[in-house]
Amino acid sequence: MKFAHPSDTSLVPSITLSHAHPTRPGVPEPTLTSDTHVPRRKPGSTDTSATAVIPAQNKGPAAHGPLRGLTGFNAAAPVEAEALLLSCCHSLRWAERVAAHRPYPTLDALLAAADEAGYDLSRADLDEALAAESSALPHPDAPPAARTALRAAHAAYESSFGHAFVISLDGVRPGERLDQVLAGIRSRLGNEAEEERVIAADELRRLARARLAFRLTEGLTARHSGP
Repeated sequence: MKFAHPSDTSLVPSITLSHAHPTRPGVPEPTLTSDTHVPRRKPGSTDTSATAVIPAQNKGPAAHGPLRGLTGFNAAAPVEAEALLLSCCHSLRWAERVAAHRPYPTLDALLAAADEAGYDLSRADLDEALAAESSALPHPDAPPAARTALRAAHAAYESSFGHAFVISLDGVRPGERLDQVLAGIRSRLGNEAEEERVIAADELRRLARARLAFRLTEGLTARHSGP
């Protein structure tokens, strides 16, 4: 698909999907973003709620073992803690700063420190983190029209701003996520470059926080799973 001008929102296909899917009781919904991955379905499951794009996060190194919960994170070697943090936000300075202030007494204290470090990202730090983000592809079970619309929207955004579209979908119902991503791209394509950097930085902070909370509460490693 060719775009006469990347910022022309009329070129981004408009599509409304209704994939209403109830959330599972007792299971927190992870924050999704321009880089979140589609959750893996359990063997035998027919759950297709993942049609709601969940971007796949950065290409950071994997941890050397499972860091289970806050206790495991606090006790981990610096390289392991930083690897997990880099899978949440791929800024080395951000990861080193958050890891250096361990141990954290509570998960809330860790998330607050991650937020604070996120506000202090330099221009180079933000460029580094955004470069590691990747645009999410729709779930394989998504309708062809949805896949086409999403790819076109991401292509228009990346052509205009030079990096993947980043958005936190924390609190958005699974069946509404794809529509939210498409609407977000359409609304932000008209932004000036510097205005969009500010918005992207804020979304990246929210995304990093959600990924970190998800990884620690679910006992995940820094592999590409979860938000």
